[in-house]
Amino acid sequence: MGWLPWSSGDSNKASDGGRIAPDRTSRARCWEGRDAFFACLDRNEIIDSIKDEKEARRKCAKEVAEFEAACSATWVKYFKEKRVMEYNRDKTIERIKKEDAEKVKELKSQGWKSS
Repeated sequence: MGWLPWSSGDSNKASDGGRIAPDRTSRARCWEGRDAFFACLDRNEIIDSIKDEKEARRKCAKEVAEFEAACSATWVKYFKEKRVMEYNRDKTIERIKKEDAEKVKELKSQGWKSS
């Protein structure tokens, strides 16, 4: 795994001892792996690939392997958690909009006029 910019190989260390950040090509490859993995999760109606890891690995084995090979472990974890957070955020926004629409409809039925 020494070819990955964030792997543990000494050749990926900067002169000050820190790690060299992934370049544009490495990031693009990671995002492509993430997108393919998330598309597979969507096809299989899996939202949380951390909580449902066994099912995700069973149904999306090829995609998860490519995703994990293309991205650092911290990026994989971050993207998986972000997916769940964004799903929950979108569902909350959807619920609030629905509740607001119902409230406006109720107010209009009582004679309220919007400006």
